[in-house]
Amino acid sequence: MSAAAVDPGQLHTLSVGTAGPRVAFLHGLFGQGRNWSTIAKALAGPDGTGARCTLVDLPDHGRSPWSAQFSYMAYAVSVASTLRAIDPGPWVVVGHSLGGKVAMVLALTDPALVSRLVVVDIAPKSYGNLTRFTRYMQEMKRLPLDELRDRADAEARFEEPDPGVKAFLLQNLRREGSSWRWQANLDLFVADAARGQESAIADFPIAPAAVEPYAGPVLWIAGGESRYIKEGDGPTMRALFPRVRQLTVKGASHWVHSEAPQVVIEALRRVLTATPA
Repeated sequence: MSAAAVDPGQLHTLSVGTAGPRVAFLHGLFGQGRNWSTIAKALAGPDGTGARCTLVDLPDHGRSPWSAQFSYMAYAVSVASTLRAIDPGPWVVVGHSLGGKVAMVLALTDPALVSRLVVVDIAPKSYGNLTRFTRYMQEMKRLPLDELRDRADAEARFEEPDPGVKAFLLQNLRREGSSWRWQANLDLFVADAARGQESAIADFPIAPAAVEPYAGPVLWIAGGESRYIKEGDGPTMRALFPRVRQLTVKGASHWVHSEAPQVVIEALRRVLTATPA
């Protein structure tokens, strides 16, 4: 797939549930909408009427179009257009990591679309650079796609000691005919990482003084063992989202919804059943 401007109306989505409030899920870097499947199925319930969940593949990820330049603003516009094409809303929007930043930008720039916001283990700040992802990107680039026989061969060649991380990254590997390719726009992310402290992915594009605060309720979920949210992040978060409430999940790292799904499910159920403000 060649890099091009994102068509905002054509992000790939999966739907879970047939009735109830609209909930959109936004994944993190190198993720896909389906990463939220377990949570979405639980919220929808056995009869599908608990919630109508939409699992979004963000631009440059999964089966969605690629872009030529990374931009949180452009991502948010694409998500907004995609959600409105499904339902004018408003929506409960849930975002993890990179998807959490997209969700925050969406709420700040298009608040009429977002009834409630849930941000999972990320803060509205610059994280400086993408150094922590560089090793993953290098290993993905090193994998000889033209030599792979099958997925087992890819798994054997991919030198990542953490089996969970390996499985997460290799979900981006897709076979088309006799050839393999990365679904994620790897070259775009590598180029952004090479910008060091100027990384757009590591940054957050909106300062509190530049925008009206989002007036809706916000749940801010943090992993107790994660380093992504620090005590000093509270003032900025409250300046942008004055109705924020923080939930710290003990024992969980950055992938809170994977490591403590039941805690996240119960927290989201409370969000969905809360009395409208």
